[in-house]
Amino acid sequence: MPLTKLKFRPGINRDVTSYSNEGGWVDSDKVRFRLGFPEKIGGWVKYSTATFLGTCRSLHAWVSQVSDQYLGIGTELKFYIESGQAFYDVTPIRKVSTNSITFAAVDGSSTLTVTDSASLTVQNDFVTFAGAVSLGGVITAAVLNQEYQVLTVINANSYTVTAKDTSGSAVLANSSDTGNGGSGVDGQYQINVGLDTGVGGTGWGAGTWGRSTWGSASDLVTTAELRLWSQDNFGEDLLINPRDAGIYYWDQSGGLAARAVDIAGADFSSQASDPPIIAKQIMVADNSRHVIAFGTNTLGSGVQDPLLIRFSSQESFLNWSPSPTNSAGDLLIGSGSTFIRALETKREILVWTNSSLHTMQYLGAPYFFGIQPLSNSITIMAPNATIAVDDAVFWMGQDTFYLYEGTVKQLPCTVKNKVFSNFNYQQRDKVYGGLNSEFSEVTWFYCSNTNSTANGGDGQNDSYVTFNYSEGVWYYGNLSRSAFMDRGIREYPTATYNGNIFSHEVGYDADGTAMASSIESSPMDIGEGDRFMAISKIIPDFSFVGSTEGDPSVSMTMSMQDYPGSSYGQTGSDTVALTSSSTTTLPFEQFTQKADVRLRGRSVALKVTSSDLGVSWRLGTPRIDTRTDGRR
Repeated sequence: MPLTKLKFRPGINRDVTSYSNEGGWVDSDKVRFRLGFPEKIGGWVKYSTATFLGTCRSLHAWVSQVSDQYLGIGTELKFYIESGQAFYDVTPIRKVSTNSITFAAVDGSSTLTVTDSASLTVQNDFVTFAGAVSLGGVITAAVLNQEYQVLTVINANSYTVTAKDTSGSAVLANSSDTGNGGSGVDGQYQINVGLDTGVGGTGWGAGTWGRSTWGSASDLVTTAELRLWSQDNFGEDLLINPRDAGIYYWDQSGGLAARAVDIAGADFSSQASDPPIIAKQIMVADNSRHVIAFGTNTLGSGVQDPLLIRFSSQESFLNWSPSPTNSAGDLLIGSGSTFIRALETKREILVWTNSSLHTMQYLGAPYFFGIQPLSNSITIMAPNATIAVDDAVFWMGQDTFYLYEGTVKQLPCTVKNKVFSNFNYQQRDKVYGGLNSEFSEVTWFYCSNTNSTANGGDGQNDSYVTFNYSEGVWYYGNLSRSAFMDRGIREYPTATYNGNIFSHEVGYDADGTAMASSIESSPMDIGEGDRFMAISKIIPDFSFVGSTEGDPSVSMTMSMQDYPGSSYGQTGSDTVALTSSSTTTLPFEQFTQKADVRLRGRSVALKVTSSDLGVSWRLGTPRIDTRTDGRR
């Protein structure tokens, strides 16, 4: 019998049975499709040896007028600006205490009790002390006068920290540490930290209620929502907003040592006109230069309306009070119960609520903006689950995917059941959608149910699902990323995880270690599947272009199956590697010529795996030498 080509349809299909998916792929990890053929994805390296505190869930890159590059990074603990591979803490200050702080130490303990009237701290808050004197022993002024993170909260007026030296090592008080730090101790309190994990449920008994004993102080934050940030540059400056909190402004001219300040605070009291004091998201409209606040408080009130949109006067982030001489104003979303997300495309601003999608467009005077409904029957998984590609927008819903290209429609997905059947809905707000335009990919990173804390995981994003909008195919795998940003200002796509920034599509390794990749096909049979086959030879078809390993190789395995419900029986595998005559000047396609096997079964499946350092591979159209071998 002549050689049989193993030609597979591009993309992964898990929404039909493996047997009915004959000629298709059924599983993958760290593999993409290009021109219809599978290949290993690009690798990543750490962008900087420096790290930041917390889990990043917001990235925004921009440049100054003198071409300095900046990257805004929002975590549940702090807000940073990265420049020159260093992280600068610009977290806003919420309270300054002057000459009002005292300390108390206990002999043999590193725990310091701090007393400050109405400090209103929560666990993990950050405070910087200044002006303290020694407590009399090893708790010196140098130990006290630095930044601390709150260990526990005793009540509204007191909390504890762990004494440390300037290197961060704990310091144990001795019997001479009987002072209180003096009468001139000041404290700068950064805005309260947020949650790094979702708290399931709402209402009585949910959130942080009941986390400790009756009458005790809460040692958690005062919101059950994950800390999410929105940010946008206003020229070379930056506006930032922790969801359901205030709007803050970082002035580039003040340098990277300056902190962001509240636009409704004392710094702008003589200039600001009714700025929002709370919002779910902020944005600077590119075409009209309005600052827009979504889910904000009504004018002259501190009450938040989750469907209210307010916009500033043009070219101003401070003037929000409408008048005949400016362009400030507001809009009310007509459906849904709460605002979720706004995303700007080339021609409009799309606005999502929990059940509807609207288009918001600049009209000019006298109304300036108008809003119209597009759909009242959609869902959206999380605020960061939307991805814009020119005028097309993709997003993840609660149990499906959507596409907007002038009209809203569900996006057919061949891995839908795979994704949502193992989705950790308690951590749904961690979903982060990113664009990799070089490969026409939109990817959603999410926490699988397998990685939930209930199942022994860390509750963070560990999985991804990708739609290649150029080829119309889906694939998925395992990769821990909390935020992702396409290349543009930066040379490579940028992602974050575990306090690090990674540059993606660099080489084919995972930050210096081998990256495992694999793809597996559904079983294929002869004719109608009524006969057994015997396979004696496999002729591979691979390209190793891009490999940095001198002898790159992959493992190719053929597995036989007698019936759809049976397990795989006979297997035959071989290592496909470059031959000694292959050189980097050749197309890296001189490799193992064939693999001799003795396999028999009704159907056969192919699996390709790679787990070596420096290996890039791409699969073409392998052949097998097969013949009919009877009916049983």
